[in-house]
Amino acid sequence: MELREVTTVNEYPSYPRELSWLAFNGRVLQEAADERNPPIERLRFLGIYSNNMDEFFRVRVADVKRRILLKKYQPSEQEDAEDLLQEIQQQVLQLGQRFNAIYLDIQLELRKHNIELIDNFKLGELQSGWVKSYFRDEVIKHISPMILSGEEVSLPKALEDNTTYLMVEMTGSGKPQYAIVQVPTNELSRFIELPLHLNTRKKNGHYRRQILLLDDVIVHCIADLFAGFFEFDQIQAYSLKLTRDAEYNISDTLDQSLIDKMSKGIRQRLKSEPVRLVYDAAMPEQMLKVLSKQLGTSSVDSLIPGSRYRNFKDFIGFPNIGHQSLEFPAMPPLKSLEFEQYTTSFDAIRAGDILLYYPYHNFGYFTEWVRQASFDPKVTHIKMTMYRVAKHSRVIHSLLDAVRNGKKVTVVVELKARFDEENNINWARKMTEAGIQVVFGLTTLKIHSKLCLISRLERGKVMHYGHIGTGNFNEKTARIYTDMSLFTCHPEITSEIDQVFEFIEYSYRPYQFNHLIVSPTWSRPRLLALIQREIDFAVSGRKAEIFLKVNNLVDQQIVDLLYRASQAGVKIRIIVRGMCSLMPGLSGKSQNIKIISVLDRFLEHARIYVFHNGGETDVYLSSADWMTRNIDQRVEVGVPIYAVRLKQQILDTLDIQWRDNVKARIIDAKQSNAYVKRGNKRSIRSQQQIYDYFARITPGTQQIDSTEE
Repeated sequence: MELREVTTVNEYPSYPRELSWLAFNGRVLQEAADERNPPIERLRFLGIYSNNMDEFFRVRVADVKRRILLKKYQPSEQEDAEDLLQEIQQQVLQLGQRFNAIYLDIQLELRKHNIELIDNFKLGELQSGWVKSYFRDEVIKHISPMILSGEEVSLPKALEDNTTYLMVEMTGSGKPQYAIVQVPTNELSRFIELPLHLNTRKKNGHYRRQILLLDDVIVHCIADLFAGFFEFDQIQAYSLKLTRDAEYNISDTLDQSLIDKMSKGIRQRLKSEPVRLVYDAAMPEQMLKVLSKQLGTSSVDSLIPGSRYRNFKDFIGFPNIGHQSLEFPAMPPLKSLEFEQYTTSFDAIRAGDILLYYPYHNFGYFTEWVRQASFDPKVTHIKMTMYRVAKHSRVIHSLLDAVRNGKKVTVVVELKARFDEENNINWARKMTEAGIQVVFGLTTLKIHSKLCLISRLERGKVMHYGHIGTGNFNEKTARIYTDMSLFTCHPEITSEIDQVFEFIEYSYRPYQFNHLIVSPTWSRPRLLALIQREIDFAVSGRKAEIFLKVNNLVDQQIVDLLYRASQAGVKIRIIVRGMCSLMPGLSGKSQNIKIISVLDRFLEHARIYVFHNGGETDVYLSSADWMTRNIDQRVEVGVPIYAVRLKQQILDTLDIQWRDNVKARIIDAKQSNAYVKRGNKRSIRSQQQIYDYFARITPGTQQIDSTEE
């Protein structure tokens, strides 16, 4: 059945994406609460939750706040936005209460394993002396307090985004004095282990390992920091953290380079509107009033009382100072026999398309491919997109080697990759200086596709080898994000990859994509047509199914068409990690739609689209979520899987995830995050099962230790 153009859809119910995002972070909190997870990992999930919440306020809440500020021009939207903000604040407070209870529970669990998180109030005399010495020798040199007196200090401009501070109050015979102290986590570890010999308490014949946070080291020695400069009888300090709007305000000045614009945009973030102030709930009311006045917080700012410690995201890296059983067991990445049985990566790809599924497979096969290309005499040109890369990227070092070997190298750098701008700017400068052709693409579109194209001269002809993936070329995230990569030398696909690179540089030229699904221009009509084709099959009485795996599903037009597909009888299954505005299970609207979310030790990041197509199943891998920004405002690429063997592998992994009854939650119309019930079925934890699946289907494979940084 041919694809046909779809232009109009009806309006259907939509779950607010901001509240759906909070439901997602609620699932992260469930992982922290899950006693089946090792205690150190539970603590790290609290760090992930905190980091997610920071981004939520910087992006989502900031957007709601901007809509409220536009009430003069959009009064109806402002009313909805105010109600939404109120609901957000209420849910955030509820999640915060759960967070605090879980943190206390994890602390008790760690104590059973002889690990104790202590604060400055629990220090013995010997421990106190050691902490004071540590403060004098290691900490104080990194601290320069900001004194809040007069007009000299503009606190909104001075405070950095998502950085832990202490609000200090000094009282005596005169007027109270206030100061702000930054906790120097960029220079020192947040977690300070006390020497064992200072702890005389034992359990089961073992010393209890004790960790003190850097925050408490400073609080314990706060009087020593100000003594001699201020007179006071009492001094106290409480933690706080400010979150700002992450939106850019970039000048359109034509004589300013894009790099300079982005650098200025980053500086402007420090001056942008605060959207959240989280503070220690024990902070006295008068201190909070002074702080609020200094910051100039408005009625729509979020003032959120919290626990003693701020910037909990550092707990993502909480050290395991106990037994290895306190962490997840190792899952060393598997070998790929497709690559292993050939001398070069190019020989392997030429023998047939190759699928890698990270972190189950080793990302080193990609870095090795680029390394080989950097010195291969037959390679003439390497093209690559760069969205997020590691700070010490082997991939980029290989590209630098390629230039030194006389290869032509083109790298499309996305300078607007949120929160990775500085890293990308630094790499862009280094690559430009080395002679790499750095392309910044289109100023109005983010380049989010994951492409690499290597041109090789073989028997007098240029042969293209391509990579299309769902994740970034980042050695670090490839160990913790689940992503798929396709390596191919399929001539029509590699030709269209080359066209994508041309489109990025010369967007005004005409292009046609018959295989790839390319955003922005060609993606929406193609996706709508693929869904409509399943509707047409259902209407004609034939089997019709759609199976999706995405991070976010919030594009209203696509969601509306999925509702229509359900009404037509199309069976729809969706695995969504984060936001989902579609409300499944509604009688007469979405009764044929089922949605789950899988959250476990690895971050689910792959995007996969499956359409039954009358029995000739179409399977696509893509960099794009089904969000308006990915479809209309970014350069994204989806690739069809033509190799029958690889198509079946993808379908098998989707089936394993759909049958997960350990880490899968049901996404219902209320997004209540109920776990999929196991019943009397055997336990299926999909991430472990997928790992075992690839180990099983690769005869003779051996587990190998990843050496990636």
